[in-house]
Amino acid sequence: MTSEPTARRPGELEPGPRRSGEVGPNPGGSDGVAAAPRGVGESERTPRGSRAQRVAAELETEILAARAAPGTRLGLRTELITRFAVSPAVMNEALRILRERDLVDVRPGPNGGVFVANPPPQVRLGGIDLWHHGLSVDPEQLFEARRHLDGMFPAVAMQRATPDDIRAMEWALDDMRAASGREDARGFLEANMRLHLAIARASRVEVLIGMYQTIVTLLSATMSRAIFVPGTEGPRAHNLDVHATLIAAIREQDPALLEKALAQHHADMVRVR
Repeated sequence: MTSEPTARRPGELEPGPRRSGEVGPNPGGSDGVAAAPRGVGESERTPRGSRAQRVAAELETEILAARAAPGTRLGLRTELITRFAVSPAVMNEALRILRERDLVDVRPGPNGGVFVANPPPQVRLGGIDLWHHGLSVDPEQLFEARRHLDGMFPAVAMQRATPDDIRAMEWALDDMRAASGREDARGFLEANMRLHLAIARASRVEVLIGMYQTIVTLLSATMSRAIFVPGTEGPRAHNLDVHATLIAAIREQDPALLEKALAQHHADMVRVR
């Protein structure tokens, strides 16, 4: 069977365009959250949009970290202006960003204020806490579908993988290690998805590969935040070892080693809502 070239460097799962204020990877922090605004000491030359985005990012972080329920009151608009030491125009823009993302409601009247609307669901995948927005299905359903497909592809890939396929897997594993070292949870997970996509492509089962590509693209494009769970450095290192074993089993065409690696991989992917 003619082999399909699959050896690609990272970039296969580029996330979709990020909307204004969306939280994403940030070289200055470990959790992908923009730095909090500095208020009065902030340079007057800082564009209003970037200040508003930082305020929106900090409020989003609080909502997600507290797992705040819909209807939770965040305070009056004037209280938030004072707290963040920004102008009314900047706060209005920050609230607009959060309203667009369905994270807050602004209600007028004596009992009004800023309230939590519909925060995106949180999923714990192994040692990573994840938040997604913009999905029409629960992200746990997508992770469940992905987990089942992850268990199907390796045995076929073991029989069909080319040297280019193996290199693609090893490159992705290298990126997982690098992301772990810099505490970049989003980068770690996206490299993990690239690794498993390389395994899927090595199977040459095109219909299932298309389904898998759709799932991982949705998960990557809608991920708004990812952080490593504190105290999980050991399990994370174990997870890297499991993926190294998985690649070795496919490369060496070793069914016993593959069975062992898949059992360990399944145990690592226990999810807690």
